[in-house]
This record gives sequence, structure tokens and C-alpha cells, in this order.
Amino acid sequence: MKNIYKQINKFSLALAATGLIFGGCDDYLDQEPKDQVTEAIYYETQEQFTNASNYFYTRFGWEEGDGATDLSGNIGDTDYASGKTIIPVSDDIWKNNYVYLRVINQLIEKAAEYNGEQSEISASLGTAYFFRAWHHNKLLLRFGGVPIVTRSLDVSSEEVYAPRNSRYEVVNQMVSDLDMAISLLPTATSLADSEVGKITVEAAKSFKARILLHAATWEKYVSTTADGDGSSVGAGSAKPAGYPSVDEMFTEAKKMATEVMNSGAFELWDKRAEIEAAYPGWGDHHLFYFFCLEDGTSNPAGLTKADNKEFIIQTVYDYILRQNRNNTTHAKPWGPSRKLMDMYLCSDGLPVQHSGVFNGYGMMTSEFQNRDLRLVGLVKEPLKEYWGYGSGTAGGGAQYDKDFSDFSWDFRYVPNLDNESATRNMGYEGRKLTHENYYRETRTQSYNFPLLRYAEVLLIYAEAACELGDGVISDGDLDLSINKIRERSGVADLTNALISPFSDLTMLGEIRRERAIELFGENFRYDDLKRWGIAEEELNKNVCVTYVAGTEFETAIDPMDATLNIYNASAWSYGLTTTEEATSSYAGIASTKAGALIIDASGNRRFQRMNYVDPIPSVQIELNENLLQNPGY
Repeated sequence: MKNIYKQINKFSLALAATGLIFGGCDDYLDQEPKDQVTEAIYYETQEQFTNASNYFYTRFGWEEGDGATDLSGNIGDTDYASGKTIIPVSDDIWKNNYVYLRVINQLIEKAAEYNGEQSEISASLGTAYFFRAWHHNKLLLRFGGVPIVTRSLDVSSEEVYAPRNSRYEVVNQMVSDLDMAISLLPTATSLADSEVGKITVEAAKSFKARILLHAATWEKYVSTTADGDGSSVGAGSAKPAGYPSVDEMFTEAKKMATEVMNSGAFELWDKRAEIEAAYPGWGDHHLFYFFCLEDGTSNPAGLTKADNKEFIIQTVYDYILRQNRNNTTHAKPWGPSRKLMDMYLCSDGLPVQHSGVFNGYGMMTSEFQNRDLRLVGLVKEPLKEYWGYGSGTAGGGAQYDKDFSDFSWDFRYVPNLDNESATRNMGYEGRKLTHENYYRETRTQSYNFPLLRYAEVLLIYAEAACELGDGVISDGDLDLSINKIRERSGVADLTNALISPFSDLTMLGEIRRERAIELFGENFRYDDLKRWGIAEEELNKNVCVTYVAGTEFETAIDPMDATLNIYNASAWSYGLTTTEEATSSYAGIASTKAGALIIDASGNRRFQRMNYVDPIPSVQIELNENLLQNPGY
């Protein structure tokens, strides 16, 4: 993986030497002059094409999300979830992705002029086609239909003043580009060790499956309701000739997922045995170590990134060459809401409202017993001891050859139930995408970020299969997909017989549950709620966390300060729920009973159908009068 960044650095030096520009003057939509130095100076050899395509990977970053959703106890910025989006003057998603598209199109154009064998540059060309789809998708998810750009432009290019393409035309272009990428890219099993992290055939197929699932569900559940008419507002709903039907998209998504599943190139992480052998009592926390996997110091079993066969597309970080520079472990932003806590399954495979092994909420630790390992490992249990990180933060990072009792620091976790000012980790504190590494101080960590992993491919397969079956999926298809994820999470298999006694449980609902649990914090929730057409219902309810009334929390003393209770009623603006409240518009998700702490009230949240797409930045409309604003803005 380091080799990629060494080649990127080499390419950056070459850019400086030739005068090739990748900065603001490439932003054709900002109407700045094009530099006169031609890119032809650079694209001459196979190595130059390789280095140029390697540079595209710098566009991958740390893309965690899901804050302030219905699943999150992080409400630091609720404007988006509350539907308070306003028209910005500029927008980095718009600006940057069009900048990135220009250099990608340059490579594609220069490939056609290459004097050597096309096979020499096929991987570089396939990478360019992949990234062209990637950046168009970033724009589509944010704005809906956008101008499609498939060549490098200057200020005189007609596309600069073109109207928006519809979302259907953008999807069509992305699928076409990914088909080209699939025909050109190497397989994952053919990569050298130094190339791990590069885009492969399987990566392009997985991304195509994601795009088609999104497009099919959007068409089925949202249709044209957020498009505008394309003549006075919005991008319109024009479909290109031959645009696939909903079922054709589901079928192709399932086919792409199947081909990745059959490739043998990827597998789910399951290192319970290794962690348990090295650090008794912590094997059930193996998913925590998965998401902070770095070198052998990042976990008690000495596992490294080479042991991760699950990431298909990833942002590659390196302690020497590219630290991620995020404050994630200090901020700990992925604490769950009450809704997500109850969405986590029990070990018998059933949700809390139906499980025979759920221990209730009476004691502080009750709801952590007999539960999904994604809860056990990724959410802190009250009064359990957890390492800090670095040489001294929160007591310091893990020293696996020592006991917590060897230190003067009190490592016990005490839930925040006395202060709403932090706006995160209220009630519950998440551990996903944090670390306990003694050798990594704030912002120096370098574990990779998953942009698309094998678990998502299995989820795509299951959802597409269930949609094709009109809500019915066979146990065989579940065993190929969802049940592999449940097995590594310590949860009994999902079967038709398991849920049949419960009238509120449906297969589609259970697949959506699995997706919510598995991908929480990885920037999927808003897009999922929108493509299912239920964002208004899901986001506009009370956001609650811990049950206080009638539980141990009501009177528990803070072990860190015997003069205080853990729960301080006067600190919370909205108090506790007083009646039972539905938390979801679809069946199977437990309601919230009376006595739960409210951290954001439904009255604050007004997400609407217009919020399914963001407004076009005003400066772009000023520069191009043919760009029509999205409906409602």
C-alpha cells in the first residue's frame, strides 16, 4: 500500500516540473482561464499513465457520516436532519468533483493517442473510467441530476453552459463507465502485495451493484417526486433510450454482487478466536479491532492490514506517508440512539421486543447481555473498563500485557447522563472507528477507511433478491448473504421460520435492519432513507437515548464522584418520554416506551421531500443561467 503513495509523490513532482495544473483553474464551472501548458507533455509512457491514475486515489478520504440521523446520539449539527438546508454561495462537493473529472477525462483522452500497446495502459484507463463514475455519483447523491462531463473542458466548451442532465442520464453514464472499467481492470487476486488497495474488476462490479440498487429503489419508492420539471425548476426526469426497468436494475445488481461473491477475492473479517486467544475476554470485541486495524500494535493479536480481506474499496492511510489527521477517537462521534440500540438483535436472532433472551433495561448493563457483537464491541458498556489511547489520553492506550488494575487511572466508562452541552456521546458512547493504540496520538492514526466492503456486497445481494421476490427471499439466499454477517456478529441465522410467528416482522424490514446496523457511521443512512422514500417519517421523530425512569440509572451514584448521580434531570431540555412512541414507519422496529431521555425533539425536525436533493450553489447558477435550481429552494 505504501507503494501507491510513493508513486503519487513522484507524479506530484512531475506535475510541478511540467506545469500541469490540478487546482482551481481546472474548475471550468467557476469560469477561470485554462492554463496554456498542455498535458501532452506528460502522457507518453506506461509509467506516466500508471502514476497519473495513482494520483486519483488522493481523492479518497475519510468519509464517515450519519451524524444527527435517527440512529445517532450525535446531534452536534442537526440542520441537515432538520431540513434547514439553505442555498449556499458555493459548495465543495460541486466544485471539487468537477475539478477531479477534468484530469480523469484528460487521461481517457490521452489514452486514445497512446503510441504503445493499449494493454500496457488498460489498468490505468480502467481506473479513470471507475473514478469518472465515482465523482459523478458524488454529485448525483448530493444534487440529483447534474451536468455530465466526459471530456476535459475549457471556458469555451459548450458543456460549460449546458443545462443539467437528469438523474437517469447520470445513472446511465455511470453504468456505461463502470462497464468500461470492468473490461479493463485487473482482478483482485492478480494484484501484487504492493498494489493492494487499488481499484479492481471486483471493485467496479461492487460499485456498479451499489449504484443500480440505489437507482432501482429510488425509482420504485421516490420516482420523480424530487426531480422538478426540468423546464422551470430541477433537472427533470428525462430517461435515455434503453434505460433499464426497476427489476432489470435489481437483477443486474444481484448479478454483480454474485460475481464478486463467487470471485473468492474477499471474505468477512472474523477474528474472534485470534483476539480471544491473545487477550482473554475480548474476543467478542473483534469488530472494534477490525475498524481500527493498523499495524500489530493496534490489537492484542498482532493483526495487520494484511489480515483484512473485507475492504474492496478503501482510503489507504499510512503512519509515515499519509496519516488520516481526523480527530475521530477524541470525538467518538458514533454513539447510537435509543432506536439503534433496540435495532441491534439478540443472540437468538430476534429483536428486543420478541426475543426470549433479552434482559430488559432495569440494570445499567442489562441491555448489553445476549446481544449482537456489533453492539457489544462497538458501544461502551456502563462501568466496564476500556483503554484510552496514545501515551496518556483517558489513561493511555492499551498495554495488553498489563491489567487495568496496574494503573492509577480509573478506566471505567460512565455514561453521559448529566450534560447535554457536548452534543455527542449522550447516553451511549460508540467505539466504531476509534482506537486504543498506545503508539498513536490524536490525529496520527492511519487505519484505512472502508468506502465499500464485502459486507455491503452481501447486503446488496439480499436486498436486491428480496425486492425481486416482492418481499420474499429464500433461506438459501439468506445463507449466501445476510447470515454470513450475522454469524460473525454472534447472532442466529435469519430464516423464514424464525420471523413467521411475528406479524410485524418482514424480510425486507429485517434486511433494512441489517443494513442500518452493519453500516452505521459509514455515511449510508441519509441516502438509504431517501432511496426508500421514508426519510421524512424516520428523521422527524424524537431522538432518544437511555431509559432512565424505572431503571438503575434513575438513582445510580457516579462512581467517579460520590456526591453526584449519574443522571441529572435538570440538565436536559426535553426531559423523558411520557408515552410509547413509534420510531419507524416500517414494521419490526421496536417502539420507544415511556421513560427514555430525549436529546432532540420532533418539533425541531422538519425534513421534507425537497431535502432529498440539495440546492445548486448560487454562484454556479449565476455563471450558467441554464442551470435550474432544485424544487423548493
